[in-house]
Amino acid sequence: MTNYHLFDFLDFPEDLNTKASLWKSYRPTVIEVVDGDIIITTPFQKQKLAADMAADEQAKQVFYKVVLRQYNDKILRMYCDFSVGSEDGKKAVSLPSDESEMLLFSENISKIPLNFECQDPSTLQTFVVNTPDGKVRAIINLTEPPLDRWSNLQPDAQPTLDIRLFPDGKHEVRLAAYDHFSPPRYDAFSLAFVSDGSNSRSTVAFECKADECFCGTGERFTKMDLSGRTFMLKNQDGQGVNNRRTYKNIPFYISSRMYGAFFHTTAYGKLDLANHSTRSVQFLANEPKVDVFLIGGDTIEEITRGYRDLTGYPSIPPLWSFGVWMSRMTYFSANEVQGICDRLRSEHYPCDVIHLDTGWFETDWLCEWKFNKERFPDPEGFIRGLLKQGFKTSLWQLPYVAEGAEQIDEAKANDYIAPLTKQQEREGSNFSTLDYAGTIDFTYPAATEWYKGLLKRLLEMGVKCIKTDFGENIHMDAVYKNMSPEQLNNLYALLYQKAAYEITKEVTGDGIIWARAAWAGCQRYPLHWGGDSCSSWDGMAGSLKGGLHFGLSGFAFWSHDVPGFHTLPNFMNTVVDSKVYLRWTQFGVFSSHIRYHGTNKREPWHYPEIAQAVKAWWNLRYMLIPYIVRESEKAVKGGGTLVQALVFHHPDDKVCWHIDDQYYFGDDILVAPVMNEEGVRDVYLPEGEWIEFFTGRKMHGNSWLSNLHVPLEYMPIFIRKGATIPIYPEKVDSTDDMDMTMVQYITIDENFKGFQLK
Repeated sequence: MTNYHLFDFLDFPEDLNTKASLWKSYRPTVIEVVDGDIIITTPFQKQKLAADMAADEQAKQVFYKVVLRQYNDKILRMYCDFSVGSEDGKKAVSLPSDESEMLLFSENISKIPLNFECQDPSTLQTFVVNTPDGKVRAIINLTEPPLDRWSNLQPDAQPTLDIRLFPDGKHEVRLAAYDHFSPPRYDAFSLAFVSDGSNSRSTVAFECKADECFCGTGERFTKMDLSGRTFMLKNQDGQGVNNRRTYKNIPFYISSRMYGAFFHTTAYGKLDLANHSTRSVQFLANEPKVDVFLIGGDTIEEITRGYRDLTGYPSIPPLWSFGVWMSRMTYFSANEVQGICDRLRSEHYPCDVIHLDTGWFETDWLCEWKFNKERFPDPEGFIRGLLKQGFKTSLWQLPYVAEGAEQIDEAKANDYIAPLTKQQEREGSNFSTLDYAGTIDFTYPAATEWYKGLLKRLLEMGVKCIKTDFGENIHMDAVYKNMSPEQLNNLYALLYQKAAYEITKEVTGDGIIWARAAWAGCQRYPLHWGGDSCSSWDGMAGSLKGGLHFGLSGFAFWSHDVPGFHTLPNFMNTVVDSKVYLRWTQFGVFSSHIRYHGTNKREPWHYPEIAQAVKAWWNLRYMLIPYIVRESEKAVKGGGTLVQALVFHHPDDKVCWHIDDQYYFGDDILVAPVMNEEGVRDVYLPEGEWIEFFTGRKMHGNSWLSNLHVPLEYMPIFIRKGATIPIYPEKVDSTDDMDMTMVQYITIDENFKGFQLK
């Protein structure tokens, strides 16, 4: 880090030995209306490359068209294509497309024509952009700042692009026009690009207020308020939940000033949230284009709903998916699985899904989409038998074909996997010794259909869900049919999951996958889990942080491995701590989905001192399934999520912007997991009247419950006073046993005495 913007954010080499050139936006010269879009002809001036910058006046200015487009009442798009420019400003404009893999406009989205007028016709300095209803959508400022000149110690400031944007007609988002110390020392550019021939990149910056907070951006294993951080928007294997790497980058953030910004791109990029400069939010994309949708709203739910209006809404997973999933890495035979399922039933541990991870193939990890003939001699009979017991089967696989796989020759001959230009060094957490020869090319329709055919055979056997593992890394030294690897890597998760979801829905009727990676639009294909967390207190805490930000990124459903995926110090073989197991179980019960999975034994009877408590929490989970279904129906119709950060309901409460260890489960239940050995924590009750879940004790909000000592069998849970909670009144072995006409409704009022664990 040099602590200079040119090097740390714009990625220029410190010795400035580069052919790249930086071009800064100047004051617009022409404003016009074309088919309801505002077109702003903007000159860009090349800069001398130095920490103290100045205009390179030997270079002619180049003119580019900045496009403003309004969608419905709350979304304003700003677009500029730096591959289309001219020296006279007369070249045809490049307009943004409303079609891409990420965009799936809802019926709520329609273009609203924009117009403009001069605020003071005598000066022609300030132009107001509005919609037919009279709402102001932008103010374009062409005035020069007033001066009282007395010194020439510093040069005059260069002109700049100064536009105030109002996506909903109320909340202002201003391009960061004046973020510099002195005229030569910049900390952000309102709009600029770097021309480098093969590595062009573009940047845009918005003004940030001193007390502004941020959330979202995908799965972030860090604090609730993301201000002061810069994130690399590059999907990669997270290898845990306590570092900067993440499987799920979403180019969308939400500000406490009640606007959201969605950067419509698949390119690698940086998102700087008041880090390089506390005055600016900055985005840098590794492509010569800026395309950002600004979304205004009075609530966070309105903003996330606007994001879904652009990129798609999730669907509700099937009822059985809300039950318990049992797995480990891995079961190796039909007999082993059958023994576990029989014991679950005989001891009345309610469970709906059995997941087979890497061990169902001929060779462990060698994904050929076929069962081992010796260990699974009758796979269809095995799966159908489990169905009769109330168990749905989920199967692991991945989107790469190994060199030794049965399908390798077919895949290579038909370009179903992208041909390699050279051998790629292995990345990520492939725990096997397999060499994956290529990535399935989902940019190629024939490859997508081939992949769907592999899954279709399994689904027709009775398999109910495919675990779409990996997908956050692809072979970069490969030739994909319709996209460069650099543009595809982030988008790959969407194409991969879409294919698996569509064939699953077609064959089974249920829209569900179990996915790890994500990019914008993946919320359409539930559901996603948090990856390879450690079975530890910090692994649990990191998982929750990731889930909270993920829910603020447009996703309704999210899960995690209970009680963490791997162990320490021995990754595969250290025994899981029973306290971690039970505390994580409590957390899992109050998540949209609950799956047990990891590198060693995960069945509760291997932890006899807590096994009965685990069963009681599972019974509570099934009792709450009617509530979970109701909250899911609400979430997918709007902008909601099941695991909700406190700011989702209380964006004006500054305390809530700094709480990342408790959450709402649906709209009515407040959950505070215990994540330490001592069983002690503080709990913040936000505004409102609250009733303790287990005791019925009444409490007032806007208050702290400090130093709570929580017995291992319990977890702090509170319900909104006045809420009505639907429950299932009887114990069941699976959701197959549920008769939804028996659902009861409990009103949480003065007469409520608390729920009991049974």
